[in-house]
Amino acid sequence: MTEPSDVPSSAPDQGGDDSGYVLERKDVSAILYAVDIEDRAQLTSLMEPLHAADIADLLEQINAFDRSRLIRLYDREFDGDILSELDESIREEVIGVLKPGVLAEAVRDLDSDDVVDLIEDLDDAQQEQILDALEDSDRAMVEQALNFPEYSAGRLMQREVVMAPEHWTVGEAIDRMRAADEVELPNQFYHIVLVDPRLHPVGNVTLGKLMRSRRDVPLVDLVEETFRIIPATQDESDVAYAFNQYHLISAPVVDDEGRLIGAITIDDAMAVLDEEHEEDILRLAGVGEESALSDTVRATTGRRLPWLAVNLVTSILASLVIAQFEMAIAQIVALAVLMPIVASMGGNAGTQSLTVAVRALATKDLTGANVWRVIRREVLVGLINGLVFAVVMGIVGVIWFGSPALGYVIAAAMIVNMIVAGFAGTVIPVVLDRVGIDPALASGAFVTTVTDVVGFFAFLGLAALVLL
Repeated sequence: MTEPSDVPSSAPDQGGDDSGYVLERKDVSAILYAVDIEDRAQLTSLMEPLHAADIADLLEQINAFDRSRLIRLYDREFDGDILSELDESIREEVIGVLKPGVLAEAVRDLDSDDVVDLIEDLDDAQQEQILDALEDSDRAMVEQALNFPEYSAGRLMQREVVMAPEHWTVGEAIDRMRAADEVELPNQFYHIVLVDPRLHPVGNVTLGKLMRSRRDVPLVDLVEETFRIIPATQDESDVAYAFNQYHLISAPVVDDEGRLIGAITIDDAMAVLDEEHEEDILRLAGVGEESALSDTVRATTGRRLPWLAVNLVTSILASLVIAQFEMAIAQIVALAVLMPIVASMGGNAGTQSLTVAVRALATKDLTGANVWRVIRREVLVGLINGLVFAVVMGIVGVIWFGSPALGYVIAAAMIVNMIVAGFAGTVIPVVLDRVGIDPALASGAFVTTVTDVVGFFAFLGLAALVLL
């Protein structure tokens, strides 16, 4: 049984302001204690102040046994928004624990885009379980969305959209929305989309402009200057880029014939950006884009092992270079002491350039128009840094080993490798991107190999020429 050090008798203390509430360790302990003693009233009281995202974080932090017990005890208080906030790695597990009635009630309150996001990665049986819980009209919308390609705007959009004929006035639009049934309007929307008789979007009107205008003002007089239409088949990463680039709040989605079929809102677009940034970080580290704290040992090992194997191969390649200078190293032991410094400095410099390049490619800031300027900048930065550290290591070589010649050798090797690092760290991700390989996934191994091989070869090669 989990014994909390400080079990509160009421809901977690929020300092009188729940707007900045953060789930703390003592709150987790209190919640788990309520689960241990099977006190549903206390559990509900502790969970009530929490946002759906905080509850999702809680479920991700605790182990599978406690997670299952908490869900069963929380029962009908379980909200559909919690499912939307859950990491995909445990979402399937949570759905399997929920009672059919609780699951049905939870998903009915979600917008169509949230339902699509919820079920698209589930197995067929669980997909059918959720679809059966929906009303016929909602089920049809979700199934139509699932027919669009994965990672497309059609999957990302919500089918609920507020539209009006382009000849309507402000008063007509307000009256129509007030008369609409609750289910006809999305939970959140920011624009009214104006359409022509063929349902082609022609403009957006913000709710702010609508509410501060007179009833007799035509809606066409209030349309936004920035208006972009998203094809349903457009890649979601391009959609997120458009939202970020053009400061969009929402945008209509159209089918192949240009007819309005849905809308994408800023929260969904920013979620895509967040996911892509997270994937890039995980890929750069070679741990797999789907890695999560809740993963099992087996899953985590399976994702990391292949990239460790790639690093092993590249390390062997660098070792083969060292083997070519075995005699030089045997005669001058100082070479074995100093050569890791050259390779390490080059590797770090290459990683810096690589990170900048991958980020710029992801945001479409690095293009064919400026790529050579960026490459020149990184090479010059490598040269300047190389000169600075060449002086430092030259002095170290003289003081440490009493050999000016050794100082000159490591200084020259440092300059060469830092220049190559700046060049490789920029060029390799650009080339991989051009040939259709994710630069965040594969660049690290290539850049490390280049800096190791060049660093060892430059240092040991110069040493063999100058010192022997």
